[in-house]
Amino acid sequence: MSHGAEPAGRSTEPVPGLPRSVLADTVLERLTVLYPTAADAVRARSAAAYMKDVAPFLGIPTPRRRALSRTVLEGTPRPDEADCTAIALRCWALPEREYHYFAVDYLRRHVARCSSGFVPVLRHLLSTVSWWDTVDLLAAHVAGPLVAAGPELRRTMDEWIEDDDLWIARTALLHQLRFKEATDSRRLFAYCLRRAGHPDFFIRKAIGWALREYAKTDPRAVRDFVDGARDRLSPLSVREATKPL
Repeated sequence: MSHGAEPAGRSTEPVPGLPRSVLADTVLERLTVLYPTAADAVRARSAAAYMKDVAPFLGIPTPRRRALSRTVLEGTPRPDEADCTAIALRCWALPEREYHYFAVDYLRRHVARCSSGFVPVLRHLLSTVSWWDTVDLLAAHVAGPLVAAGPELRRTMDEWIEDDDLWIARTALLHQLRFKEATDSRRLFAYCLRRAGHPDFFIRKAIGWALREYAKTDPRAVRDFVDGARDRLSPLSVREATKPL
């Protein structure tokens, strides 16, 4: 897959405060013991190369990693927002990508335990060690549910679509991927037009992807939008958007 951008390094985004969490202590202790037992150096090199060396890998296949994660979480209580924050930030501080994947999976599972106050943490995760493998899941499965639960966060997305960090802007474009009939189509189309001239592959692809997904719900609206904006959208965005039409 051609990406058209180089992996971002660790950003200068300030790290949100790390709350004390006994649950995080337990999870991180188990996690950092169990995951390395399944490390595979050959697979790790291959995975890192595929992900453009955004981070080192342990080399754990996804099914094995998730099985280990279930063992890590066995018997643990449901988290509160502070626990989610502590677990996510402590995982993100570890170098190997599989720990970041654990955090993403954990947040997807427990996003309903988080409020709009989690947004600074989410922004840190999106803008640090950034690549599509974590950003896209955080956009659709964490940012999206947070906005759905707290409509005031639509204003935050309005700010993020203007952001110079392409991963933050991509998140704004993709946060409604799973909204279906609840999609705010006015915002979706406005966001697509706002960033239509962006030169980066990841933004142009995200525009097409967001439109393509909404086309499964309202194909006529997407067709009309693309027809009216074809001279502003990139060929990549148009091609992606019209795949299901």
